[in-house]
Amino acid sequence: MNELEPRIHDEANGLDYILAGDYYIPAIELPEDDDRPIGKWGRMHRAYLEETNPLLLNHLILTGKLHSYLADLNKQAQNRCWLIIKQMAAAEGVTEDLKRRSQWEWIKAMNSIVSRTEEIIKSEIINA
Repeated sequence: MNELEPRIHDEANGLDYILAGDYYIPAIELPEDDDRPIGKWGRMHRAYLEETNPLLLNHLILTGKLHSYLADLNKQAQNRCWLIIKQMAAAEGVTEDLKRRSQWEWIKAMNSIVSRTEEIIKSEIINA
């Protein structure tokens, strides 16, 4: 009987495997510490991937790129969110002057803008 190699590389998926008993298991190493937060948008996208694209999610996990992928997506979504909020507030006349004159009107307008912005981010970035 042929002796099995202690370590093999699969060109199809780019993973290395280590012999453990009679089975080959993926040689997964933890990626370098990435202390950037995944945040709200990263967690939402991960949940979306779990439901709609588990193969991509598993690939990102196995290659050690999931955390950086989600952290990058979170940063992109945050930046886009703030930009849209600023633009909508300017277009609708929600200013600091309104805030001084009528705080309740300003709060209602900003809550509406934030809500609409979050829906835009979900459709453009998170669920895409």
